[in-house]
Amino acid sequence: MPPVLVRLQQAAKMVMTRKKVVVLLLLGGMLSLLLHQGSQLSWSPRLLLPGAPCPPAGRTRPKHTAVAFVKTHKTAGTTVQNILFRFAERHNVTLALPRPSCEHQFCYPRDFSARFVHPATRPPRMLASHLRFNRAELRRLLPNDTVYVTILREPAAMFESLFSYYNRHCPAFVRVPNGSLEAFLRAPRAYYRPDERYAMYAHNTLAYDLGGDNERSARAEPAYLAGLIRDLEAAFSLVMIAEYFDESLVLLRRLLAWDLEDVLYVKLNVRSAASRRAALPEGLARAARRWNGLDAGLYRHFNASFWRRVARAGRECVQREARELREARERLLHRCFGPRPRLRPAAEIRNKQLQPWQPLGNVGIVGYDLPSRPPGPGGDDCLKLAMPEVQYSSYLLHKQKLRASAWAQRDRPPPPPPPRPIRALPRLARRG
Repeated sequence: MPPVLVRLQQAAKMVMTRKKVVVLLLLGGMLSLLLHQGSQLSWSPRLLLPGAPCPPAGRTRPKHTAVAFVKTHKTAGTTVQNILFRFAERHNVTLALPRPSCEHQFCYPRDFSARFVHPATRPPRMLASHLRFNRAELRRLLPNDTVYVTILREPAAMFESLFSYYNRHCPAFVRVPNGSLEAFLRAPRAYYRPDERYAMYAHNTLAYDLGGDNERSARAEPAYLAGLIRDLEAAFSLVMIAEYFDESLVLLRRLLAWDLEDVLYVKLNVRSAASRRAALPEGLARAARRWNGLDAGLYRHFNASFWRRVARAGRECVQREARELREARERLLHRCFGPRPRLRPAAEIRNKQLQPWQPLGNVGIVGYDLPSRPPGPGGDDCLKLAMPEVQYSSYLLHKQKLRASAWAQRDRPPPPPPPRPIRALPRLARRG
């Protein structure tokens, strides 16, 4: 080959090699950028591969049974409670329940104390009834491996629900002319008295339920809010978000290594359509968040941390599981409550075990009723699925009292045998 052609061929090879190096450097840079951005955004780099297999949901280990659910007000907490009640009953897990003097809550709004727990339900492994969070007391009561969970809701929507539900219970709401939420939020201090009974329903209820001081100001005391957030992050393994309920249940079941069937549910303690108002106008929503500044700060922080957790689990995988949960839930609804299941007013529910408690005022709480024809095998499961909090708490307390009594009888030493009868002594002959 002529020398000129050899030199041209060598030059061409050098150009091609340089192009390959440039392409490789560009690809490496793009991949590095994507990996870096993936840690900042709400998706995982693994999701760049369409159809990538989701990681196992955690069933490589036994189901975890030590759970404390801190039930907050008007956040879909009753539905989560029912999930935990049914799990505890199916798996024969001892569930902490309140003493009769506390009714169906642990003497809320007082700070939680272990002495509020019925002795027939001790020592428990699970807890799910309303209380004011007191971490030290709960740690005294529950096992060391207890997983702590709670749920939050967007504060403006939550406050509208609180105002409607407790409109005849909370003195601050009773004072408002014509029961107007708008009037209350225009001048809340005109109606609110912090030392009154049930005042916590009218101001920073989330912060109060979670053990905080609901009278502190998030705006004037940002350090207090930051400290409360740190304390809650240290205490809770999962903070669920009511607006993303199914995604929250996916994270919960993964955390506890439960099955999909363990977190199926129907919505409980739901207001009727006539008792609910449309979404709050933005100006009113801002006023509600401003009045409940601590709650707004808590929600803002834990909503962000919730989505970071979803990203770590794989957003596509969580959404796929949430769809599976919704599909399984629809099948269960049809099996239990017929082909056209619907929420009914309490007066239309024939089964008294399924009639929800009704607050004072014009608020209607709806529920499900079993069809006249029993749903076949699993009918008792359908009953428990729709059973309101008050009835289910009473039922479980009765059941656990019977179990505690049976255990006490089994462990009690047998009574001593009755004394042998003393034979009568022979009479001595009388001397004359």
